[in-house]
Amino acid sequence: MSIFYLLLSIILALQASQACDGASQNEGQYAIGRQQTPNYFTYAYGYTPNLWNVLYYQPRLPTLVYANPYEGRTINRTPVSSPQFRTNFQEDNINGREDEDGKNEANTDDKEDRFALGGIITENFINTRPVEFNSGLSTFNPWGQKIKNIVNLSPVSVNPNVNYQVATFDSCTSRNGDAGICASRAVCSLFGGRSSGVCNLGLTCCVNAINTCDGAITLNNTYWQSPATPITAPSTCSLTVTLDSKRREQIKPICQIRLDFVSFTTSQPTGGTCTDTFEVSGSSNIAPVICGDNSGQHMYLDVQSSALSSTDLKLKFNFAVGTQTYPYIPRSWNIKIAMLPCGVSYLAPKDCLQYFTSAKGRVSSFNWHDVSSTSTRQLNNQNYRICFRTELIKAHPTKATQMCLSVCSVTNGGDAFSITTVPPSGASSTASAAGYAATLSAVGTTFKDSVKGTRAVCLYDYLLIAGGRDSNNVEADRYCGNALNPAVIGQGGPRLLVTEPPPGGLPSSVQVCSSLMPFRLIYRTDGTEEEITAVTTSNIIAAAADTANTGFCLDFEEK
Repeated sequence: MSIFYLLLSIILALQASQACDGASQNEGQYAIGRQQTPNYFTYAYGYTPNLWNVLYYQPRLPTLVYANPYEGRTINRTPVSSPQFRTNFQEDNINGREDEDGKNEANTDDKEDRFALGGIITENFINTRPVEFNSGLSTFNPWGQKIKNIVNLSPVSVNPNVNYQVATFDSCTSRNGDAGICASRAVCSLFGGRSSGVCNLGLTCCVNAINTCDGAITLNNTYWQSPATPITAPSTCSLTVTLDSKRREQIKPICQIRLDFVSFTTSQPTGGTCTDTFEVSGSSNIAPVICGDNSGQHMYLDVQSSALSSTDLKLKFNFAVGTQTYPYIPRSWNIKIAMLPCGVSYLAPKDCLQYFTSAKGRVSSFNWHDVSSTSTRQLNNQNYRICFRTELIKAHPTKATQMCLSVCSVTNGGDAFSITTVPPSGASSTASAAGYAATLSAVGTTFKDSVKGTRAVCLYDYLLIAGGRDSNNVEADRYCGNALNPAVIGQGGPRLLVTEPPPGGLPSSVQVCSSLMPFRLIYRTDGTEEEITAVTTSNIIAAAADTANTGFCLDFEEK
C-alpha cells in the first residue's frame, strides 16, 4: 500500500510541475478559486468536459441574424464568449471584482486557462455541499473533502470555444414536437422530465411539465398544465416564474418571456367582462386580463434583464363561482413558458404583446373562436399592440413594403369581424333599421346625429390599422363595426329601412393594406358593452350599447 501511495505522489508531482511552467503564482490563484467555486454543472449533471489541447480562442464565422427586428438581415460580428469557459474558469469574472480603487470591473485579460482534474473528480463525484435543483431535489456526498486537495494537483485543459449544451440548457424539439432542454438522461429524470429525442454530446431532449398550483419554475421551455383533478370554484391557481442569472440553469440573462397557450379553456365572459380570469404580474408591459377560448394564442412579456436584478413573474388563474352553465366546460390549460435571453434576434420589439415573424399568417383577438354565438365574446379592457417583423419576400430579394389584412374565412358560423355595434340614426329607430345598421362597417371616432347629437363610433372599441387603405385608396385608421372596410360612414342605405344614413359604411369586408412600417396593429376595448351616457362636463361622448360582439380574426400577408 505504501508503494502505491509513493507512485501516486510521484505521478501527481510530475503532472503538476508540467502544468505550472513558470506560472505557478497564477495557477495557484486559480486552484484556490476552483476550491471555492463549485463546478455546478459537472457534478450536478454527471458531465465530464471533453479534454482539449487548444489554448486560445479561434475566430468565429459571422452569423446571419436580424440586427433590428424591422431592418432586414445583417451580419453579426459580435464575438461570442463561451458559457462553458465562464462557468469552469471565470465565475468571479462574471460577477465582477473590485480593483484597488474600488471600481467594479471584470478580469478579461487572460485568454488561456486551465482547471484541475479535481474540478472534474471533486465536483462530479465527491462534492461536499448540496446542489439545489428546480425540482427541490438535492445531492450530497460527505467524503469528498478527503481527497479534494490531492486531485487538484493534476491539471488538464478544456476547450473554451465549445458552446456546451449542458452549460446553457439549449432548447430542443422532442419527437412529438414539444419543446424541451438538452440534458443528460439522469438529470432529466431528476427534474421529473420526459426524455424524447436526442441532442449533441450524447444528451437527450428533456421535456419538462408541472401540473400543480402555487408552484415555481426556473427552467426554460417548461409546460404549465392544469391539475389532473377537477378545479373547484371559487379558487385560484398560480405559478411563479423566477428569473435570476445567478442560477446556473439561467446562465444567459433573460429579458423576455413568451407564453404559448397550447390549450386554454375557461368560462366565457359575462357582458364582455371575465369572471374566470387569467392575469400576469411582474412584467414591464401590461398584459390584459383574458378568459374563454385562447388555444393557439401567445404573449410576449418584457422583464428587466435578470443580470441586473432577479424578477418573479406571476401567472394566476382566478375561478369564480356560478360562472358556468350547462353543458359545463372543463377549465383546462397547457401553457409553454419560454425564457428568451437578452440580445437575441428573436426578441419581440418593446411593448408588443404579440409578435409575428412570418410573411403570412392569422391574427385574432383573445377569445375569438369560429363558433356561432348570441352572447358577447369580445373581452373588455383590452389595450395592446400586435407587431409584425418585416420579412424578405421570396419572389423578390427585398423587404416587404406593405402588409395586407383580410377577414378570415369561417366554417362554423363565427363572425370574423365584430367590434362595436353600429346603431341606427336617431330618426330611424325601428327594429329593421337597427338590424340593418348592425351589419355595417364603421371608421373614425364620432358621428353627428340629427336627433341625438354627437355620438361615438370607433371611439371606445376599435382596431387601429395606421394608414390602412382599400384598393380604391380610401383610407382610414380606426376600424370597428361588423365589417372591415374603410368606406366613409353615412353613405346611405335602403330608404325603406332608414330615413337618414346611419353612422356606418358598407356591409361587406374588403382587403385593407398599409405601407407604414414597422407593421403593427393596436386593439382597444373599454370596460363595458352597455350604453354610455354623455357627460358634457367630463367630455364623455354618448355611445349606443353593443350587441354580441366577437372581436376579430384576420389573415395577414406581407407583400
